Amino acid sequence: MTSVARAGHLAPYFKATSQVVANGLKPVVAVPTPVDKLVVQTLPKTSTVQSLHGALPIQGLKVKHTTNLPTQVRFAHSDIAYPDFSAYRRKDTLDPKSKAKDNVDTRNSFTYLIAGAGGVAGAYAAKSVVTHFVSSMAAAADVLALAKIEINLAEIPEGKSVTFKWRGKPLFIRHRTAEEISTEKAVPLDQLRDPEPDESRAQDPEWLVVIGVCTHLGCVPIANAGDFGGYYCPCHGSHYDASGRIRKGPAPLNLEIPPYNFVEGGLLVVG
Repeated sequence: MTSVARAGHLAPYFKATSQVVANGLKPVVAVPTPVDKLVVQTLPKTSTVQSLHGALPIQGLKVKHTTNLPTQVRFAHSDIAYPDFSAYRRKDTLDPKSKAKDNVDTRNSFTYLIAGAGGVAGAYAAKSVVTHFVSSMAAAADVLALAKIEINLAEIPEGKSVTFKWRGKPLFIRHRTAEEISTEKAVPLDQLRDPEPDESRAQDPEWLVVIGVCTHLGCVPIANAGDFGGYYCPCHGSHYDASGRIRKGPAPLNLEIPPYNFVEGGLLVVG
């Protein structure tokens, strides 16, 4: 038993049990035999370790072991508990012998209906969120109210320039005389810093509509002043003519023209 217990691959089994297992071998007894009747018997080649291994109840088992951990052989039992999900299953699918294929189309239709309704609701919610978010960045009601302005042109006499407030900026509306119109149309374009004919700056020759912001540093020019009888910016000495074109001074561009149109009743709508 001592020599067998020293076997490396069987040592864990002898440590785990105290059962004595017979090796199945019989002791050899020396008996005197005549030389002529001497028969040499060959012992079986099966070793003691193999005999004991065959007597152990581990036949047909595959044991995996390493050099660092002891080898263990565990037998399965029939009383292993496993979870039961019957309470979560449909009643028409509890019986394994029933034809489950009959209910596949019904279950798929219900699943598709729920998925489609959820998708539509999610898209509507996303649209509402995006709409409210974009609306929050839009201009306020008081700002939108000033987006357009209506001006009664009958209240502006000929040869005068009236200033209005539009989108937080000064708006110059000038009722030009026939002399001013002929003078501005006769100006050669090669003499202008920002060449632009008078016809393209006034939809109606009698009315000039410009934004009263100097194109140099954003100052407000003075109407009916300057060397050319139009507008003059006293901050840095920029002179504009009666068409709002830069003629002298540091300003690089002409006065800006806002979008506007004439409507019936002698009204001018800017914006």
